[in-house]
Amino acid sequence: MTVTGSRSWLLRLVIAFGFAQAAVSMARPAVSYRALSLGADERAVGVIAGVYALLPLFAAVPLGRRTDHGRCAPLLPVGVVLISGGCAFSGTAGSLAAMAAWSGVMGLGHLCFVIGAQSIVARQSAPDEQDRNFGHFTIGASFGQLVGPVAAGFLVSGEDGAMGRTSALALVVSAAVGAVSLTSLWRIEHRTSGAPARERPRKVPVRRILGARGVPAGIFISLAVLSATDILTAYLPVIGEHRGIAPATVGLLLSLRAAATIACRLVMTPMIRLLGRTALMAVTCLLGALLCGGIALPVPVWALAVMLAALGFCLGVGQPLSMTTVVQAAPAGARSTALALRLTGNRLGQVAAPASAGVIAGVAGPAAPFAMLGLLLLVAAGLGMRTPTPPGGRGVRPTGGGTPAFPGTVQKPQPQHSPESFPDRE
Repeated sequence: MTVTGSRSWLLRLVIAFGFAQAAVSMARPAVSYRALSLGADERAVGVIAGVYALLPLFAAVPLGRRTDHGRCAPLLPVGVVLISGGCAFSGTAGSLAAMAAWSGVMGLGHLCFVIGAQSIVARQSAPDEQDRNFGHFTIGASFGQLVGPVAAGFLVSGEDGAMGRTSALALVVSAAVGAVSLTSLWRIEHRTSGAPARERPRKVPVRRILGARGVPAGIFISLAVLSATDILTAYLPVIGEHRGIAPATVGLLLSLRAAATIACRLVMTPMIRLLGRTALMAVTCLLGALLCGGIALPVPVWALAVMLAALGFCLGVGQPLSMTTVVQAAPAGARSTALALRLTGNRLGQVAAPASAGVIAGVAGPAAPFAMLGLLLLVAAGLGMRTPTPPGGRGVRPTGGGTPAFPGTVQKPQPQHSPESFPDRE
């Protein structure tokens, strides 16, 4: 099997990721509501949201190292089990400390799944297919983010005394939803993807990976975009409580954001052809910064819906294109580790951003974290403008005589192109 063969593996991976992400997206707001029912304030909600990323912060690079020199697929079922277990036990936890611990388990499971899945996409995609395949892959995440909050919103009741029970029910249901993804994980990795032990390259130092031009910018852009998505998920319920917006409406608003993200990724290829990868990342981060600032204002629900839809469209660009940027900028033989470092940056943002948001919300009100996100995305826009576009526009590395992007990857021959063949050339 080569990277040019059937892409049924990609469809099944998207389906599995959709269910796994739906479980997490359903559980995150449910965790916030359950924490509120147990007496948590804005600071405590921020701490619990941050713990979700704490264990993955330390586990990402070792998992990436393992994946660089072995198979990716075993990480997927392990991730699903941890996600489902974290969701279920969060629903039965009787204290904020226990909820924080199981939230961390859920985050570790999500990390395992994402590292394995992203490495499979990068390993089994030809260089000129990576933008498209990463875009399609992240549609699974967007679909989960579309369905999960709606389901949580309809299951959680805002009535006095009922929120604790209904949020626990939502968490148990999310565990079952996550387990469904196991049905799509059969034969998802090509047997030729792994390299024999004698062909495995030496470990590339982390310093060298981070020193590759384009890798730090890709990591920070991903961090900023994910932090925006994460704080939206965790703090929109808090804003809803303060502004009198029902949990079901909050779920619909979060799902509207996710639907706009799906729409963005369906049209990403023509947008790249029109603007180029670098300009597209920078422009969408800049617009996202302005929209986050708008959410902090006391606007009516219809205006909030419009801004969330536009913000979802803008946030849809950063994740898949930052994956391609990091993969193509990283040294050969260290692509999974580079993706893991990108995820480490994501998790660092998921620890620091909610904790900072909790402090800011406690001082300046629950809408203030969105102003902080605006500043973060503004910095990402500036870095996006400085992200290099390698020769060939899409960052396609020459394959003749070079080391494949991953051990055992079969890459298709790259024909000679005229400058017109590369719409991303700047």
